[in-house]
Amino acid sequence: MISLIRQFIVLLQKFYYVKTKTPQINIVTLGCSKNSVDSEVIAGQLNRMNIQTEHGFNNGNIVIINTCGFINDAKEESIDTILLYKDLKKRKKIDKLYVMGCLIERYKEELSKEISGIDGWYGVNEMAKIVSDLGAEYRTSLIGERTLSTPPHYAYLKISEGCDRSCSFCAIPLIRGKQISRTIESLVDEATNLASTGVKELMLIAQDLTMYGVDLYKRRALAELLDKLAEIKGIEWIRLHYAYPANFPMDVIEVMKKHANICKYIDIPFQHINDTLLDSMKRAHTQESTYKLIETLRNEIPNIAIRTTLIVGYPGETEAQFAELKTFVEKCRFDRLGVFAYSEEENTSAAELEDDVPADVKEQRLSEIMEMQQNISLAINEQKIGKTYKVIIDREEDGCYFGRTEFDSPEVDNEVIIPSEKVLAIGEFYNVKIEAASFFDLEGVIM
Repeated sequence: MISLIRQFIVLLQKFYYVKTKTPQINIVTLGCSKNSVDSEVIAGQLNRMNIQTEHGFNNGNIVIINTCGFINDAKEESIDTILLYKDLKKRKKIDKLYVMGCLIERYKEELSKEISGIDGWYGVNEMAKIVSDLGAEYRTSLIGERTLSTPPHYAYLKISEGCDRSCSFCAIPLIRGKQISRTIESLVDEATNLASTGVKELMLIAQDLTMYGVDLYKRRALAELLDKLAEIKGIEWIRLHYAYPANFPMDVIEVMKKHANICKYIDIPFQHINDTLLDSMKRAHTQESTYKLIETLRNEIPNIAIRTTLIVGYPGETEAQFAELKTFVEKCRFDRLGVFAYSEEENTSAAELEDDVPADVKEQRLSEIMEMQQNISLAINEQKIGKTYKVIIDREEDGCYFGRTEFDSPEVDNEVIIPSEKVLAIGEFYNVKIEAASFFDLEGVIM
């Protein structure tokens, strides 16, 4: 759906594009929030050199596409977007087109041969080169100073790059390389700078949050980092994305309990629950350790919202193993859940296995899990009716305001819809009493 919307916007540009008189660069970012941070870094570098740069589908005469290459759908979306903007260039609607990111890191040679008319191809570690080719000097002194693509009241904080895990289905280590953690000092400096610009909410992201610091400090340092970030004046919410379940660092739980501004929210991709499949996936956690971790989190941090992702249709997944997964979902009743149908990634160890689950079976299994989760989500939401929550306001549309509780991350989780004749300030917090609930949204009134 997102891909179709983006394509539609680009097609509209063919008819309504007005060429700018002065050079303006638009960065079109596809894929995950980690890509968004990379785009924000580039925009920050260019803007500080007085080169006008904006995020999104605007009227710039120079376009940078930051691609995703994680799964097949993402690859197709990236290629479709490249071709659409190539057509705009051919029609002289834009002057220059540069392409960067994960897809290029993996397939630069093939793509550069198959797609002509691109002014530059750049892998994930070539941000300095693209800045230089656009006529600016990449300054390490500006690292941490980003031009946000998000609303000004929240931002993603990428604490490390790459991953040392060897999950059989994942190509990220092939694209991004081994884990490289940023120093605690640099992250605190960046977060402090973000707070000074009005950012109130930080989403910590990495390929694997829980291994943060091992490469740099020879120890897991996520709890130490959280402890320091939580002390920054102006940061009211901190939330954790992409925590790995194996050998989860228990000191993180203690820090979450210690600081009120660390949200009762954690994103842990469990992927599956059957031990045979987990072993084949090289996940390093088991059914027993998974259930134990979930129990510990909920006992130690009452009302914590757990988000997870699952894979259905992994090679060899039987009906009995899928039934185990459904039982897992029913028993654990996750607050938030996403499901992917397995797709083969070349050069991963899973690609050596026979992809023996038919596509229609994968889709059926995905639908079954999502239908289960839809009912679970509705039941959880209905339990919130009559309760009052602290809500941050993200936007206003047609007389309604849209916000989130601490249990929801932007774009991927529930929203709180607030019909209000009273003017509310975007980016501010309000106490909201929940009056109605649907599968994936709440409705409330300002108290």
